[in-house]
Amino acid sequence: MPTMLLFAAAREAAGRACDVIPGSTLGEVLDEARRRYGGEFAQVLANSRVWLNGETPYDDMRGAPCEDCDEIAVLPPISGG
Repeated sequence: MPTMLLFAAAREAAGRACDVIPGSTLGEVLDEARRRYGGEFAQVLANSRVWLNGETPYDDMRGAPCEDCDEIAVLPPISGG
């Protein structure tokens, strides 16, 4: 199963820094993460950048295939002054 790495507000909303989440596509993994972590996480995810194995997924992000060794990083926007 792919490993999801959660940073900043995504980590706070999920209550953890990483998790192993089943899914054969990026969309399936993200849908399961929304189900597991609820509405606050879904809101953070909606504004986050998602990276698959260190790269922004190509074309149809949700359809990008995921395998057991893949890492999915959720990077929310960073505010600062």
